Amino acid sequence: MRILTGIQSSGRPHLGNILGAIKPAIDLSVQPGNDSFFFIADLHSLTSLRDGETRREFTRAVAAAWLAFGLDTERNTFWRQSRVAEHTELAWYLECFTPMPMLQNATAFKEKTEKMAVSSVNSGLFVYPILQAADIVLYNANIVPVGKDQRQNLEITRDVASAFNRQYGEILTIPEARIDERVMTIPGLDGQKMSKSYNNYIDIFLPENELYKVVKKIKSDSTPLEEPKNPDTDSTFQLYSLVASDEQIRTLRGRYEAGGYGYGSAKKELFELLRDNYATERERFNYFMTEHPDALEAELRAGEEKARAVARQTIDRVRQVLGFK
Repeated sequence: MRILTGIQSSGRPHLGNILGAIKPAIDLSVQPGNDSFFFIADLHSLTSLRDGETRREFTRAVAAAWLAFGLDTERNTFWRQSRVAEHTELAWYLECFTPMPMLQNATAFKEKTEKMAVSSVNSGLFVYPILQAADIVLYNANIVPVGKDQRQNLEITRDVASAFNRQYGEILTIPEARIDERVMTIPGLDGQKMSKSYNNYIDIFLPENELYKVVKKIKSDSTPLEEPKNPDTDSTFQLYSLVASDEQIRTLRGRYEAGGYGYGSAKKELFELLRDNYATERERFNYFMTEHPDALEAELRAGEEKARAVARQTIDRVRQVLGFK
């Protein structure tokens, strides 16, 4: 069973990325019989990020985060998307099999562009799902862990790959989505989905004092300190519940419902939980980012060689049936 997932390099990984993508993917990768491919989608970041030096820094941060959370690069394949040219080659081939209305109806495209000036909407955003499709089928992925908001893009991948196969035979593997219902949407500081686009995220790799300042920005209602509070409608409690043990969650719920407990205290508990639960990961992140960047680069280059070998096999098959070989 081959599993594939990726994460953009449009910013440093935040808690939503970790809970929604990185940890579930790594947990899946250690299961017997699974062959996992994990990539940094730095090409995708070009739709919104123009500065090359910033992209390099963000790419390194994404790689450091995966390694900090224990990704086994010996057992799995881990690489930068941009270092394997077959991604963009296959994307062009697949674009020629994609009906324009399919892309025009993509929910993600509509949601992103409705908040942008017309002059800022680039064609990369429009064909984004096709590059994503190429990312997936290039490596014969069977399973793609995705969030609920990416379900439609995975369906586009399946539709386009199926159309190609109907024309040329079983050349491309048709993937299936795997959605973890527990972490489909991670709330951000303002209660919306945690996202770099909304600038409402929590970077758990920040120094302690900076991390605490960010956590204190979580939006709360105006319920007085002495009154009971509803934990199920509070973003601080929701975030705490995604990281804490069952016993810790029961204890905090009791404090909310008993009254005499303020949101400031809850935020302090969330900060301490993030700091303590991820102490090892925070240390390993700094090891790769600041202390041993050469080790980080070596891991990525080794993964790129492994990824390139698989990608070339797929491209060879596609070129053959298209008459380009």
